[in-house]
Amino acid sequence: MKAITIILSLIFITLVSCDKDANDPNEVVLTRAEIPADIKTYLSTHFASISVNKAVKETENGVVSYEIYLNGNIELEFDSNFNVTDIAAKTQLPNAVIPPAILSYVEKNYPSQFITKWELELAHQQIELNNGVELEFTMNGDFLRVDTD
Repeated sequence: MKAITIILSLIFITLVSCDKDANDPNEVVLTRAEIPADIKTYLSTHFASISVNKAVKETENGVVSYEIYLNGNIELEFDSNFNVTDIAAKTQLPNAVIPPAILSYVEKNYPSQFITKWELELAHQQIELNNGVELEFTMNGDFLRVDTD
């Protein structure tokens, strides 16, 4: 009987410890009404027909960011000024969310591929194509290199 109690206790502790997000005081799940207006505008402009599954406001080291999860496995991240910093999907991202110079480069050099991820880094932009190739660009959209990390 003690063995069963110990096993059940260990299972319970494991399940509770794995549920980090539910108890993370730095993350707050937002209602649709609580999503900042600038983020709502971005979503309605570029993802009008796709509904929000979940919106999270995260505070880490005093810095606020927002994570938006849309139907169709689309995830977006916004900084504290409501600027998009990361967009990832299983399908093609809308052309309008990709900087024109980057889109033009991909259309010219990878005509049979499409962009599934765009990320704004500190000193560059990075995209991922549907074949898994990652490309890095300057902040102005000039090609830097194929990311091999």
